Amino acid sequence: MKKFLIAVAVITLIVAAGPIQAKDWKMVRIGVEGAYPPFSYTTADGKLEGFDIDIAVALCKAMGVDYKLVPQDWDGIIPALMARKYDAIIASMSITEERKKKVAFTNKYYQTPAKFVTKKGKFSDVTPDALKGKTVGVQRATIHDNYITDNYGKDVKIKRYATQDEAYLDLAAGRVDLLLADSVALSDGFLKKPEGANYEFVGPDLTDPRWFGNGAGIAIRKRDKDLVEMFNKAIDQIRADGTYKAIQDKYFNFNVYGD
Repeated sequence: MKKFLIAVAVITLIVAAGPIQAKDWKMVRIGVEGAYPPFSYTTADGKLEGFDIDIAVALCKAMGVDYKLVPQDWDGIIPALMARKYDAIIASMSITEERKKKVAFTNKYYQTPAKFVTKKGKFSDVTPDALKGKTVGVQRATIHDNYITDNYGKDVKIKRYATQDEAYLDLAAGRVDLLLADSVALSDGFLKKPEGANYEFVGPDLTDPRWFGNGAGIAIRKRDKDLVEMFNKAIDQIRADGTYKAIQDKYFNFNVYGD
């Protein structure tokens, strides 16, 4: 009886105390897309580069952990996180209420608006009536896909792509009338290149949180709350010590973090 009471007491203390120790993060595996310049892209020799990549490396250095970058197609990027292929996603993923049902997010690490891009002088308005019957390209399973589907789905033809680069090729070839994507990705990935010389932004900045969320954050499995906190502290640290600005200035001539 005495042994039984002692065992009950020990179990009670363990339950009351909760987990004995949080996971000791010595290595963090990070899922990246590698096909979304200037945020992430793969060079001709197979190296991953871009704003997201540099931020991922800086954050891991601030946390004092080793890291491994794991390329993943966008369509399967959250399922692969849940399947433990990696521990966090740093891939310009917007913090939306829908995604919060599946994963936890850190605080934002940047925020930029979405915009339409089209051939110069082709459209002066981007209302559903003005675009009726036209074809709009978007990257599949993105916030831009959700926005165009919800607001234009009855009026336009939507063409969905696995990568943003595929969408750029079709716009230049005249197979779509407009693209909708992140304004910075469109600018650096298309408009500033020779094939984008005859194209321009049209319409207003699109920022409604219902579709575009509250900036890009790092997605993590909900159970790994300690890792979320580690990343949040690291984001604050690199913004305070000048590392974030140095990375930002390498890619942009404006405040990519937003307000």
